[in-house]
Amino acid sequence: MASQEHLDKMQLRQNYRNLWHTDLMGTVKVDSPYCCLAFWCGPCVSYLLRKRALYNDMSRYVCCAGYMPCSGRCGESRCPELCLATEVFLCFGNSVASTRFMLQDEFNIQTTKCDNCIIGFMFCLQQIACIFSIVAMIVGSEDIQEASQLLSCLADMVYCTVCACMQTQHKIEMDKRDGMFGPQPVMAVPPAQQMSRIDQQIPPSIGYPPQTYGQSYGQPYGYPPQPSQGYPAGYPPSNHPPPGYPPSGYPK
Repeated sequence: MASQEHLDKMQLRQNYRNLWHTDLMGTVKVDSPYCCLAFWCGPCVSYLLRKRALYNDMSRYVCCAGYMPCSGRCGESRCPELCLATEVFLCFGNSVASTRFMLQDEFNIQTTKCDNCIIGFMFCLQQIACIFSIVAMIVGSEDIQEASQLLSCLADMVYCTVCACMQTQHKIEMDKRDGMFGPQPVMAVPPAQQMSRIDQQIPPSIGYPPQTYGQSYGQPYGYPPQPSQGYPAGYPPSNHPPPGYPPSGYPK
């Protein structure tokens, strides 16, 4: 039942939308001193990061953050500091992974494909080194034993390097959580957009012939001409107005 819950959580993490503030490749550049500290003193850094991930409230501590079968069965409630120290020294890899899962579940952070490739390469290299060591024990060849020792040394170096980068990544993410990168920018309402162009004083005439201001327009058809323009010959007619118009009694 517990293993099924863990599988469901792993599948749920694939649908998370947020990303780490810094990927594994960029941790050395962002915080080189802390990365070196995590490389040379990994268990101490893991202890501090787990305590910080719990907001310094050790009453919330559970062994391996509740992701292992032994979680909650190690007497964590009686002495959480001792249990955490035992975890980071005896189960260092699980302590780093548990802190990572805690942050991912809290902030809905997914792991990028590049980070997955780096972590997968680390695991594959360890498995290959283990296989070479078993083959060297069975065959008894000195050449194979030397090759297995070199491969095991390389796998250990990659393991320590990746764990240091992961812990630096966790530290940077918690720095972001605690506001150490400065206040978040305030989302302001954008100003209202203007439909007219300020660089054009007169709007263009669309679909109409261009005209200049002050231009005299022709009179509409059937409209009497203006006196300033002059009357045509024979206008008004001689019999206008007709005789007897206006009639008598018409007010003037």
